[in-house]
Amino acid sequence: MKTRCFDHIDLRVTNMEAATEFYAKILPQLGFIHESPGDDYHTFYAGNGERPLEFFCLSEDKDHRANATRIAFWADTREEVDRIAKFVHDAGGKNIEGPEVCEDYSPGYYALFFEDPDGNKLEICCREKPVFAS
Repeated sequence: MKTRCFDHIDLRVTNMEAATEFYAKILPQLGFIHESPGDDYHTFYAGNGERPLEFFCLSEDKDHRANATRIAFWADTREEVDRIAKFVHDAGGKNIEGPEVCEDYSPGYYALFFEDPDGNKLEICCREKPVFAS
């Protein structure tokens, strides 16, 4: 059986310094607790070393333009969404909406929507009821 559904996210940013400062305040709250800077990238890793690590990588591209794509991170509870929302505010998240119940999404869907310094769309969400494909 599959143990995870994705390996990594490779996000383009126009200013590596600003993006690293922003994400360093948020990603550890989501379990990406290890950092690995590089010449052309900055990576945040999850996990404890007992299994393959998911990672979130920033790559600088001066020509990057944000679009409507949204990356949503899982939170186990509404309280966790609320707690992380404070870090997003403190980090300078833009166009913040919520945290709020999103009745049109699914029963018990609770989320915070925001953008990073480049306008990349992000979300922290929890689902009080699981969603099953029909």
